[in-house]
Amino acid sequence: MNENNYPKLHNAMWPGVVGKGPDSEPVIGFDTMLEMTAAAEVDGVKFDGVDLALFEHIDVNLSDDDIKRLADKLNGYNLKVGSLVAPIWGGPAMGSKEDRANFVEMVRKSCHIGQKLTELGIRPSGVVRIDSASSPHDWAVDPVGNSKLIVQTFQEACDVAADYGEKLAAEGEICWGGMHSWKTMVDTLVAVNRPNMGFQADMAHTLLYLLGYNSPEDRILPPDFDWSDRATLSDALKKVTNALRPFTIDFHVAQNDGTVFGSGSHDKTGRHCQALDPNGKLDIVHDAGYWLRNENGELTKAFKHICWDGCMFPNEVMTKQQTWNDILATMIKVRQAHGWYEA
Repeated sequence: MNENNYPKLHNAMWPGVVGKGPDSEPVIGFDTMLEMTAAAEVDGVKFDGVDLALFEHIDVNLSDDDIKRLADKLNGYNLKVGSLVAPIWGGPAMGSKEDRANFVEMVRKSCHIGQKLTELGIRPSGVVRIDSASSPHDWAVDPVGNSKLIVQTFQEACDVAADYGEKLAAEGEICWGGMHSWKTMVDTLVAVNRPNMGFQADMAHTLLYLLGYNSPEDRILPPDFDWSDRATLSDALKKVTNALRPFTIDFHVAQNDGTVFGSGSHDKTGRHCQALDPNGKLDIVHDAGYWLRNENGELTKAFKHICWDGCMFPNEVMTKQQTWNDILATMIKVRQAHGWYEA
């Protein structure tokens, strides 16, 4: 029996950047993140690739020669590229005309890099990740008007992305207006109504949807929820995944302890936990199946790679090789449970 070789297993590079900075710990360099990812190994299995952030580590204004050098560097580590994070936060999707034009331009630049990496043969799958770059507080001032602006901006970004053969995925996080609850996220995706627009599900962030942070009316779990009640938790996870799975084109494996957290310049969102954190509320391998399989338990094969996302871990944790070996071991278990084999 062949071991599953899909979905490919990727590590995110942005945890070296997100939540770091002047009022937190130093950024962990791109080369360091690559080295630790490439060095991780469990029973002969290694990470297949990385998902990239087009900020701090990598300038979104790379020349085509620079993109080739980036591809050569990754080839040197025997790592492919998957999804890219567009640096859209300078232009809120519900901001001024200039803000929204800047948002779309950042998406265009990101798509250009994605297209070039694909042409160079190092990016076999992946999307360009976006969010509304707007806070739930600001969105709530005018929900109807602001949602309309977000949808319009996303549609314009999708039209630009289509010119590059790229798909955009909105990552559902409670810290982004118009995306801060599972119902609002569905409404936004339905309204955008573009074939190259989808959802990026992160297990840590979507767990927070169940608790109604920033949107109490959309809470699914009761306020006094007992986390040992797996049956109720499973029903809640099914409700959210059934609503968002049809839109899901990118997936982050992650853990969460049921609390919110922010550090550095990053707003409060779901607290990512280490893969083996005893306080984690998710059964990672089992619960990943709600996203990787449909309501009938059949594999969706909606994406060719999955990515580990663990942001805002202390640098001491992130610079230990064992951290990445533990993460890889968890990813392998997810693939064994919900993956497939392609010759």
